[in-house]
Amino acid sequence: MSATRIERDPLGELPVPADALYGIQTERARRNFPISRQLPLAPFVDAVVRIKKAAALTHKQTGRLDAKVADAIVRAADEVLAGQHRDQFVIDPYQAGAGTSHHMNCNEVLANRANELLGGRRGEYRPVHPNDHVNMAQSTNDVIPTAIRLAALAELPALLDALDGVGRAFRAKGDAFDKILKSGRTHLQDATPIRLGQEFTAYGHTIERSRERIAQAADALRELGIGGTAVGTGLNAEPAYPALMVTQLRAITGLELREGRDRVQLMQSMGDAAAFSGALRGYAIELGKIASDLRLLASGPRTGIAEIVLPAVQPGSSIMPGKVNPSIAEMVNMVCYQVLGNDVTIAAAAEAGQLELNVMMPVIAHNLLFTMLILTNASRVFAERCVAGIEADPAQCAHWLERSPALVTALAPKIGYAEAAKLAKEAVAKNVTVRQLVIEKGILKGKDLEEVLDLAAMTELGVPGRRDK
Repeated sequence: MSATRIERDPLGELPVPADALYGIQTERARRNFPISRQLPLAPFVDAVVRIKKAAALTHKQTGRLDAKVADAIVRAADEVLAGQHRDQFVIDPYQAGAGTSHHMNCNEVLANRANELLGGRRGEYRPVHPNDHVNMAQSTNDVIPTAIRLAALAELPALLDALDGVGRAFRAKGDAFDKILKSGRTHLQDATPIRLGQEFTAYGHTIERSRERIAQAADALRELGIGGTAVGTGLNAEPAYPALMVTQLRAITGLELREGRDRVQLMQSMGDAAAFSGALRGYAIELGKIASDLRLLASGPRTGIAEIVLPAVQPGSSIMPGKVNPSIAEMVNMVCYQVLGNDVTIAAAAEAGQLELNVMMPVIAHNLLFTMLILTNASRVFAERCVAGIEADPAQCAHWLERSPALVTALAPKIGYAEAAKLAKEAVAKNVTVRQLVIEKGILKGKDLEEVLDLAAMTELGVPGRRDK
């Protein structure tokens, strides 16, 4: 059995691993919550540690905290932010309400490391105490909501960059495929012509619109309620503290941040996080639909639509030699389903707030940051390993287009809807093309035939046969 040290808290004594930077409150939580075997996500750890660093600098500036103690806390925080001591953050995401367990884990790690830097020993908490000094003028109740906002904003640039990559990849394919005519499909049935490039350009624009919604929703996260302490009223915080904290956090994170207008409201409500999650859910819905479309368009290669060819990234079957599956698109679908589930969790947890606090913040934080992580990575991989390598099969596109009975739509302005419907039905029954049937029946000839059944012209605004009028 490894060596331990005895620590004390208001509940009594408990042995703590002798080499641990965390302390008794972390150890209690570690024992209480062996739930998922998951550790806190790095952006969440970073966000809390940045708040602790900002608080130490703020209290050093106001003179409330001894400069030597403040500097030691800052040094300890900088070590964590540089990647050290990461194995000391051990609290399961499913923990006591509000995030007190994770919060105290951070307080204890920084206090113990600060004491070591000052020549002290782990577990003695002199001259730096986790509550009195690292947590000065703070509460779990304002630290954790602030950390959720900071963590999400810190991860936002990578997510937006990944969306930019997907959007660019689709628009590039839109340009490359712009001359390729194909059958449109609605209700999974043949529809009027469209260019493959139009489909792919539209996918790119869909991604761009999702990006705009995400960026817009993220703006509300920039308003911080730090300084609200226990119930949002700011008890035990100096009047200058909230504004100074925002200034320090701006400098530490490089983020655009604002002091909250109503710290009570920002503590009561998880609405901003829920709204941001909703924007991420919206993107997942769009991205998943697009991934499913690609799987349909690439289905085959002999018994499906097969208008496009996705890059082959791995063998597709353990039993069928030569089979290649749309593996990247399938992964994207799974990620999108997970995001939808995460958003349901966030929404339910956000609604569960009671009076001055939402105690479900840990699960909100975990699901929101996990959503951002998997959407960022899936989007990047989708753009690089799937969309960028898509090839079109123009011959297959033309094959299906010529056989589409929906081409009779172009005849409707000349012969009427009912007669056009009869032609469509007859073309399918006889297994001939609409063009063949029109010629056979002598409905249109020569220039009129070419103008009305101009497939490329059907992909733009206008009435067939009257585009120059």
